[in-house]
Amino acid sequence: MINMEPQLQQYYIEQYIKAYNNFDVDAMLEHLHKAIEFKNISNGEVNIQINGIAAFRQQAEQAKQFFQTREQRITNLIFNDNNITIDIDYQAVLATDLPNGMKKGDTLALQGKSVFQFQDDKIISITDIS
Repeated sequence: MINMEPQLQQYYIEQYIKAYNNFDVDAMLEHLHKAIEFKNISNGEVNIQINGIAAFRQQAEQAKQFFQTREQRITNLIFNDNNITIDIDYQAVLATDLPNGMKKGDTLALQGKSVFQFQDDKIISITDIS
């Protein structure tokens, strides 16, 4: 397998983040592999694990209802062999009350990182860590 050019990998990630920020699920899926693996790790625990493009679409559509606005901003990129780790500043305004006590209209702000892996010129894996 020939590795993708780092510039193309970075472009795909930037397009994914832009689509996420705009609540555009179709655009989020554009550069994802059909066998996409998504994992969210918060405080050292896996709280979401998804396999496949259909399950990813379903989760992405459901997640939209929780936020009035949301923005991931890339603050750093680290290129490795076949993956890129990005540092992210994240801010969102809640559209609904959450079980953790946060209320509609509250602002959620955190820093984290995401690791993107590539296969067949597509994003095959995304791991969000906060």
